[in-house]
Amino acid sequence: MRQTWCDLTFLHWPYEPSVVRPLVPKELELDSFDGQAWVGLVPFMITGLTHPRLPALPWLSRFAETNVRTYVTDREGRPGVWFFSLDAARLAAVIGARLAYALPYFWARMEVHSDHRGTHYASRRLHGRAARSDIRVEPGDAIVTPSDLESFLTARFCLFARRGGHLLRADIEHEPWPLQQAMVTMLRQNLVEAAGLPEPAGNPLAHFARRVDVLVSALAPARS
Repeated sequence: MRQTWCDLTFLHWPYEPSVVRPLVPKELELDSFDGQAWVGLVPFMITGLTHPRLPALPWLSRFAETNVRTYVTDREGRPGVWFFSLDAARLAAVIGARLAYALPYFWARMEVHSDHRGTHYASRRLHGRAARSDIRVEPGDAIVTPSDLESFLTARFCLFARRGGHLLRADIEHEPWPLQQAMVTMLRQNLVEAAGLPEPAGNPLAHFARRVDVLVSALAPARS
């Protein structure tokens, strides 16, 4: 699939690995940084979603998404993302992603608004366990050179999923993130807790990216 991710915010909190490990398949290793696992809450807009050789459809190809994730490696040591949940504002996309990518998508009512002061995200899940978020961030002016931790959290070029007991993988291709540090001015959410994790402690590490163009491969079996 071809798509563009716009007005994306990374919110990250450290967790004890023992808390996160039971929620990750045994075929994957929980990836940690300085002994800590990290959980991300990531709201953004998707635009231009389509097959690489087909034009995008204006209504179907544009919608908001918020995912809850952690970071893993496979048995070959390849780093990637494990998603606990993905909320999206387009029911057809939710159904398609569940079928094509075996990912835990949920239909939600969502809004993303950006102005000169920052970006506001609002989400309310429409089926499954009740979950919602209300987030506002103000990005900094400059694009930063990522630190080792920032690269660990954002430079992830594959996702893992499971279907019928089999571990699957899809590769992700895009240019380096144009990261800006961000200040969180409002944060109300229970998406992390709905994923089965304890409530995050403390203020999140926050970053913002205006846009990145993305290619996502089809799912394929992950090598043992």
